[in-house]
Amino acid sequence: MPYVNIKLTGGGEAPSAAQKAELIRGVTELLARVLNKNPATTVVVIDEVAMDNWGIGGESVTVRRSRKEK
Repeated sequence: MPYVNIKLTGGGEAPSAAQKAELIRGVTELLARVLNKNPATTVVVIDEVAMDNWGIGGESVTVRRSRKEK
């Protein structure tokens, strides 16, 4: 039983319900095609992480992106 966990920033950049559905469908199809995994037992979880809770290089994504917007 494959388990795939996709983590994305949430908030204003969060994917739409349609985009999430496409990700789930696409990952499931990819595992079936490449690894011959059963789609009926493939689990895909999408976690939305607040940009303040996601750090890169010692800074939150919020700080990094606010600097790029200037």
